Amino acid sequence: MSTNDRATRALREILQNPGNDVCADCGAPDPTWGSCSLGVFICLACSGIHRNIPDVSKVKSLSLSHWEDHEVQFMAENGNELMKSKYEAAVPVYYYKPTHKDCQVLREQWIRAKYERREFTEPGKTFKYEEGLRDGLLMKRGRDNGQFLSRRFVLSEREGTIKYFTKYDAKEPKAVIKVDSINATFQPEKIGNPNGLQITYLKDYSTRNIFVYHDNGKEIVDWLNSIRAVQLHYLKVAFPGATDAELVPKLTRNFLKEGYMEKTGPRQTEGFKKRWFTLDHRRLMYFKDPLDAFAKGEVFLGNKDHGYSVSAGLPAGTHCNGAWQHGITIQTPDRCFLFTCETESDQQDWLKHFDDVMSAQMSPQEFTMQALFKHRH
Repeated sequence: MSTNDRATRALREILQNPGNDVCADCGAPDPTWGSCSLGVFICLACSGIHRNIPDVSKVKSLSLSHWEDHEVQFMAENGNELMKSKYEAAVPVYYYKPTHKDCQVLREQWIRAKYERREFTEPGKTFKYEEGLRDGLLMKRGRDNGQFLSRRFVLSEREGTIKYFTKYDAKEPKAVIKVDSINATFQPEKIGNPNGLQITYLKDYSTRNIFVYHDNGKEIVDWLNSIRAVQLHYLKVAFPGATDAELVPKLTRNFLKEGYMEKTGPRQTEGFKKRWFTLDHRRLMYFKDPLDAFAKGEVFLGNKDHGYSVSAGLPAGTHCNGAWQHGITIQTPDRCFLFTCETESDQQDWLKHFDDVMSAQMSPQEFTMQALFKHRH
């Protein structure tokens, strides 16, 4: 048996140790790379990020690279669980820890924060995300013209708001956004920038979207985690008896699903029109364009026990457009909504998400949201 065959077999055995069966950084299953300088097993995507910080991490393929005996021994003595206890010893509860489904900038800044900047190795330290005030320039997309222009944004924990100003020295903000109504999610493909962040909030009971980016990846990820830190502060005030585990899911979140479907108008005698849909838990919003500032309409998805249901197919006699033949019918207590998808796999994915939402029990806040929807419509 060659030296490299022996190393490959040994590494395969080390992979069986608890925690080594998933990527140390994003949780992707079956990692195929390792950092022989950090002692962690990682996936192919994260190995590319590690390769960009060569002073900190030296990466090798578990099956294709040549491993020295002392490197194999180092992996055996360390591994994902032990290194997690070192490099993630003091991650604040509000900090967004990305998964393998998240975009490049989130995963890169998480890896750099852990290993390059060593932000989380010392328990008890104060983080810059918790300073209570963040003031800086972000490139913001114009609501009407679609141009990205530099705008000043100010996040204040004391006021519980984000404000943005059209000029840096402007006395009055263009908008004042309550932190407790904000959702922030990275949307690089939609926005067309690797650091593209979508900020969504309620304005007069309607959803408003703001699209921003910063040329520096660290800066835009710091904004996200600063927003989450302020949100957690306000949630702890609002729900003094709640645990961190109960509050963290209420912070900024990724949308459950986004994509194109076609829908009919309210009378269902109109033709189907292609729209961009965003499912944000119980709120199904639709837009003419993915980068619209306001939704053209919203549908509240309640619990199955309260008159909400979803099924594949359309009522008899419904005429679809061209290739969009895969129908979905959503029934609410007030009306029926008809949609079509271009492919069966897309239809099945939407159906699963709708069914999951309608099967979940509603919280008191969601009953309040349901009442607001009925009042508005």
